[in-house]
Amino acid sequence: MEETETIYVPADVPNGSINEYLNNYDEITLGSGRLMLFAGDQKIEHLNEDFYGEGIHEDDHEPEHLFKIANAAEIGVFAGQMGLISMYGRDYPDIPYLVKLNSKTNLVKTAQEDPLSAQLMDVEQVVEFKNNSGLNILAVGYTIYLGSKFEQIMLQEAAQAVYKAHQHGLVTVLWIYPRGAAVKDEKDPNLIAGATGVAACLGTDFVKVNAPKKEGMKSAEILKQAVLAAGKTKVICAGGSSTDPKAFLQSLRDQITIAGASGNATGRNIHQKSLEEAIRMCNAITAITIYDKPVDDAYKIYLGEG
Repeated sequence: MEETETIYVPADVPNGSINEYLNNYDEITLGSGRLMLFAGDQKIEHLNEDFYGEGIHEDDHEPEHLFKIANAAEIGVFAGQMGLISMYGRDYPDIPYLVKLNSKTNLVKTAQEDPLSAQLMDVEQVVEFKNNSGLNILAVGYTIYLGSKFEQIMLQEAAQAVYKAHQHGLVTVLWIYPRGAAVKDEKDPNLIAGATGVAACLGTDFVKVNAPKKEGMKSAEILKQAVLAAGKTKVICAGGSSTDPKAFLQSLRDQITIAGASGNATGRNIHQKSLEEAIRMCNAITAITIYDKPVDDAYKIYLGEG
C-alpha cells in the first residue's frame, strides 16, 4: 500500500502507552493497516500431525523451521506460545512476535466434550518476559470457542487479556471459532458474523475467523457480513490446510478486495514447505496482503520469478 494507514487508538490504551501502541501496530501491519500473521502455534493445537507425514517437507520436522522462516521472510508477526519463543528467541531476536496466551490439543474431540482452552500465561507475564528478554513482542493472542458450554471462561479471559494488553500498548488478536455441541455449522455465515461482532464487543484489534461457507455462494462475498459486523475490529481469515498455492493466493486476494478483510493468518500453507519455498510463499502472501499486488505477480514471487 502506498500510504501509511491512519491508526485508530482504542480508548482503553492509556495516554502513556499510546506511542508504544502506535509503534507496535505500525510494525505489525508494516504500515498498511493489514496483518500478515504467520501462525506457529499448531504444535500444541495439532500436535505433530501438521509437521510430519505425507506431503510435509522434512524441514518441518523440527520447530526451528518456523523461526528460520519468520526470520528470513517478510511477515507482519509470528505467533507462538511463550515457551516456544523463549527456547529460540535468543537466536532470533529480530522476529516480530505475538505470544499466544492459550492453547489446547486436538485429542479430546468435540463429540466427547465441548472445547475449553484456558489461559496458559497472562499478559503481565508476557510483559515481564518482553522486558527481561528484550525480544520484539508486539502482540498477544487468545482463542475462544464460541458456543462451547465453557465459552464464558474464555470470553472473560479474552476480555481481560485485551484490556491488559492495551494498557501496555500491545496489539491484540482473538481467534474465534464457533465450536461445540450447540454449533451445527461452524462456518455458517451468520455465525461467523456473530463471532466477529463478539470480537468487537471484547475490544480486540484483530479477529481471526474461518472463512464462511454456504452452498451456491462465494466465500468472499458472504464474508462481507462478518467484516461489517466487526466494526472497527479488523477481520483476518485462517489459512486452513495446505492447498494449491495459486488458488490459496487468489482466495486471500478475494477476501481483501471483495469482502474487505484486513489480512490473513497462515500456518500450514507456509511451514509444511521447504525453507526456501516457505520463505517465497510468505513473501507472496505479503505481496498481496500488504502491497496490493495482483495474484499473478504474487505467484511469480512464490515461483522465485518475481
